Amino acid sequence: MTGWLYGNLVSVVDGIAFGLLMFTLAVGLSLVFGMMDVLNLAHGTLYLAGAYVAYALSDGSLWGLGLALLAALLVGTLGGGLLTLLTQPLAGRGHLDQAMLTLGVTFVVADLLAAAFGSEVLPTDPPGLLRGSVDVLGHTYPVYRLTFIGIAGILAIIVYLMFERSSLGALVRATVADRDMARALGVDARKVFYGVFAFGGALATLGGVLGAPILGPGPGVDETVLVLSLVVVVVGGLGSVRGVLAGALLIGQVQTLGVALLPEYAPFLLFGTMLAVLVVRPHGLVSSEVRT
Repeated sequence: MTGWLYGNLVSVVDGIAFGLLMFTLAVGLSLVFGMMDVLNLAHGTLYLAGAYVAYALSDGSLWGLGLALLAALLVGTLGGGLLTLLTQPLAGRGHLDQAMLTLGVTFVVADLLAAAFGSEVLPTDPPGLLRGSVDVLGHTYPVYRLTFIGIAGILAIIVYLMFERSSLGALVRATVADRDMARALGVDARKVFYGVFAFGGALATLGGVLGAPILGPGPGVDETVLVLSLVVVVVGGLGSVRGVLAGALLIGQVQTLGVALLPEYAPFLLFGTMLAVLVVRPHGLVSSEVRT
């Protein structure tokens, strides 16, 4: 009985790690969709690009990981800016056109990455200093996952303070809520939108680098990441950092504990949880009223 309980507590820790990975990915999608009203289905491709950057540049050292993070930051920022440039002309044409455009980008980039790196999932090892295991509740647990929990937790706090407790976040929300008034006050709305999209893209690629040892790069990974991110955004609530964090941690537990406790029902638990949340709270756990 004690071993069973400890084993499930380890699964809870796994769920926290997976949930924080989902937060890193989904928060950018939530900000772009919830604040800018742009449906970006290429978001999973940004994660995949970051994961491939980690595979290509990480050499087992902390310096290699740092280089991969810097490269991913550049790729994500440029990718987010390019997606803003592509989607802005479709701003008045609804979500279907945005979805079709960004889905096309996903297919093209995914094929290019598959041609460059092959059709197999590529194992990506963490730096040598973080490859060991430690004892957690009588079970060995990877050091890298514990490190990832710490890094992703700090990142969640930074994003929350930036968008919900700072003057920068207030500027973004004000620009989205009343673009004309923001322009009248001298705010360049285009720069704000480019900045939010680029920030969301950078978070996704950074998540790809940090998450590559957990969810390695390969064909189809972008689709998996996109679906999970959309579920997290719907469950958590559009445009809310707190909502995305709550939704990501919930989905992380559902994914890990569901496989551990109810493996035969695991494929249905994810969307069953989303349905249950939407029945009780149609706008998500913590929804934001800021929309374009």
